Amino acid sequence: MDRNRKTDGNGSSTVEDDSIHDEEHTGVERRRSDRKRSPPQLGSRILVTWFELTVVGLAGSLLGATVGGPVGFLIYLATSLLTVGVIFYNVNALIKGWVQMTGELP
Repeated sequence: MDRNRKTDGNGSSTVEDDSIHDEEHTGVERRRSDRKRSPPQLGSRILVTWFELTVVGLAGSLLGATVGGPVGFLIYLATSLLTVGVIFYNVNALIKGWVQMTGELP
């Protein structure tokens, strides 16, 4: 059932708009998507990225040193690939946050 659908006493139903009334300016409606959003938190994203890179690097180096040989080299390559993936993922999250906040690319 639609969450925005309401019925009145006569049995007819109406679909509510996804807008809200601005209390300070009577009669002015604005959409929820038009509200100001906070910018992406660069500091916390840097910390998360640093932590993820540290975990991937330590795990890869410990596993690669333990196994050794050609398999250790493959683990080294996989660790490098995961490191690039972590960086791309976190940069993508920042860009997505900026695009959602502004509605367009900077």
